[in-house]
Amino acid sequence: MRTITTDTIIQNIKEMCIEANYSLTSDVKDKLYQAAEEENSPLGRQILSQLKENLQIAKDDEIPICQDTGMAVVFLRIGQDVHIEGQNLEDAVNEGIRQGYIEGYLRKSVVSDPILRENTKDNTPGVIHYEIIAGENIEITVAPKGFGSENMSRVCMLKPADGIEGVKNAVIETVKIAGPNACPPVVVGVGVGGTFEKCAILAKKALTRDLNTHNEISYVADLEKELLEKINELEIGPGGLGGKMTALGVNVEVYPTHIAGLPVAVNMCCHVNRHVHRII
Repeated sequence: MRTITTDTIIQNIKEMCIEANYSLTSDVKDKLYQAAEEENSPLGRQILSQLKENLQIAKDDEIPICQDTGMAVVFLRIGQDVHIEGQNLEDAVNEGIRQGYIEGYLRKSVVSDPILRENTKDNTPGVIHYEIIAGENIEITVAPKGFGSENMSRVCMLKPADGIEGVKNAVIETVKIAGPNACPPVVVGVGVGGTFEKCAILAKKALTRDLNTHNEISYVADLEKELLEKINELEIGPGGLGGKMTALGVNVEVYPTHIAGLPVAVNMCCHVNRHVHRII
């Protein structure tokens, strides 16, 4: 049994909120740079060049990449041999978010009620997903999610007979509907299977997977490659102004489901696909 204090959790989440908003992971950054090389539209190349410049300014000046610094989504994978000492874990996670958004001068975008719309002024609460795993560590992923792209996401409850072609159509249709509104070039997270809510969580987690990797299941890896190709054939392009590079990557996660269903979630993300992963 290993003891981890909530002070340690707070400190890490604070730092991760700031880090995620100031700089992209190397895989996302490399894909953006690659897109700038491969784009065939002059206007598209100009937009991608500006996005590259924006990334560098944000890193050098330690300011947010985007003015929408997102709602903090936190994935916690907690080893069953960990004893957490201190305050309530959920309170600790939200305290880390609060400190990160205040000390990092990040925009506070969370309202306390979806209808009354009063700002909480510290970007809490976050959306927290828990998983118990083997071992004595805690794996933390912080993924601030902006809502320009979040608003263009969908859940589609397909019939089993729709099969893999139905999944493809749902993903491509979602990207088409999003058009310029998801701030392309985009990263597309797809969750297939489970239940209504499970496929959405899968899609969100898919966005945090390294874009240089493919799903370990061969048919799913093939699906990721095919979807990326077909999405880029839409020629929505950078900024939605036409061009080859509509998407930087497509990550798909699958899960067992009911005999009567085929749930599919598509979580859209702009090129500012923010996530930081730590093990403590």
